[in-house]
Amino acid sequence: MISRIVSLLLLAYALGFVLFAFTLGRPAPAKAQATDAAVVLTGGSGRIEHGIDVLRAGKAKRLLIAGADPAVTKQDLARAIPGSSSRMKCCVDLGSESVDTRSNAEEANRWLAKHHFRSLRLITSDWHMRRARYEFRKVLGGKYELVIDAVRTEPSFLTLFGEYNKYVIRRLAVWADI
Repeated sequence: MISRIVSLLLLAYALGFVLFAFTLGRPAPAKAQATDAAVVLTGGSGRIEHGIDVLRAGKAKRLLIAGADPAVTKQDLARAIPGSSSRMKCCVDLGSESVDTRSNAEEANRWLAKHHFRSLRLITSDWHMRRARYEFRKVLGGKYELVIDAVRTEPSFLTLFGEYNKYVIRRLAVWADI
């Protein structure tokens, strides 16, 4: 009986991983509404550049780069992203308080409240979006309208497997109230 239960749990885990791998986050549709703010979670290529593109396209008024290294300045980013200097000066804030996805959501919550925003566009990699969305919804509740905008990547098996495990462990921790 115990072996059947263990087998069933392993099967559910494996099927969950397959589902996770085939349903990664997607970019926001072109017709998605503009939001007051955009929040970029650092840690993957193309995320900050996409955030700047969102500002340029008028899809958000202001951008928070959450989890930025405290040593990085707006000038550093402007040099790395051609044509972004004016947007960096007027419309970008660097948040360096957060160190993980959960604290990214907490940092973003404080920033959103400070600016009295009502809607945000969440920008992160496709493989990271499920856990990021979960953490943001948990922290923000229903206070803000949330638009999901994933940056397409080609994640390796190890990246997907690691992220799936982080997601499952986090969900279990919340369920167990740990």
